[in-house]
Amino acid sequence: MDIVLASASPRRRELLTQMGLAYRVHPVDIDERMDRDMAPSLLVEAISREKAAACAALEGPQALIIAADTVVAKGDAILGKPQDEADARRMLRLLSGAVHQVYTGFAVRRGRRVLTDCLMTSVTFRALSDAEIDAYVSSGEPMDKAGAYGIQGRGSLLVDAIAGDYFNVMGLPICRLGLALRDFGLELPELLRGGRA
Repeated sequence: MDIVLASASPRRRELLTQMGLAYRVHPVDIDERMDRDMAPSLLVEAISREKAAACAALEGPQALIIAADTVVAKGDAILGKPQDEADARRMLRLLSGAVHQVYTGFAVRRGRRVLTDCLMTSVTFRALSDAEIDAYVSSGEPMDKAGAYGIQGRGSLLVDAIAGDYFNVMGLPICRLGLALRDFGLELPELLRGGRA
């Protein structure tokens, strides 16, 4: 099966490889500034559908497209990727010493058939000093990540607790995605044995 990841995210590539999938990467560029008044779960599903549709238009109906989007929510604030270092510092100050939610939506598309889903994970940050925030921002790691941190990197030093799916915070809930792929004909027992789709 021709599986295409509609994302340039190295974390999503790492997770698909971990799942044992053989896939190609075809990032697409869409306007992700959709209605920020939407609930975060609906927003990430909508953006994922748009990414999958844009990729499918380029790849054709036989390709199995996987697209995803992740946002961080703290109260009414939805945090995507920071625009600059000042924005990253603002986000990290907002998250410091508090609980926030990470929403990842994904879409799987083949031809006209589309399946979407979303998962939420709660993350608690320890209290951060301004010096720690400045040091982390200067590392460059926060700049391409929703909420201005990466749990799989240096950002792990900021996380005090997590409730839910760790991989969801990385950007792809792989258990939930595996179940969706099964609906498109991928056999999970084959993947679990080490076969590659």
